[in-house]
Amino acid sequence: MTDIHVLSALQPGHDADGLPRTEAAVPAGFPSPAQDYFDGRIDLNKHLIRDVTSTFLVRVSGDSMTLAGISDGDELVVDRSLAPTDGNVVVAILDGELTVKRLRLGPAGVRLMAENPEYPDIVIPEIADLSIWGTVTRCLHRV
Repeated sequence: MTDIHVLSALQPGHDADGLPRTEAAVPAGFPSPAQDYFDGRIDLNKHLIRDVTSTFLVRVSGDSMTLAGISDGDELVVDRSLAPTDGNVVVAILDGELTVKRLRLGPAGVRLMAENPEYPDIVIPEIADLSIWGTVTRCLHRV
């Protein structure tokens, strides 16, 4: 299982000034000297968070979700107010343990799927104690 650690609730106005940004896109090819200007600040809370009162950052520990672009040490933006649907990446509590997996709902029942072939799907038996803690909306990945 991939472990997660809740880092903190995201608070509105945490960085009222936002981060510096430019209006121009950064080319991945040849640099353009015409784009040497500063164009104000951007507030990441406005871009990453739908409901600040129910959004948390959690840190991932483990490699079971690598094919979904989630790596060990990444931080996930998790919204607890969203109703989970089939195919969402979720933070689940299964028999008292937190895990991050892709939720699959189907005629055969509920499965929590890893995104790494080295990990088996977790088929949820009827007697299992499963709750969805929150739905992952973003992955903050260091490069």
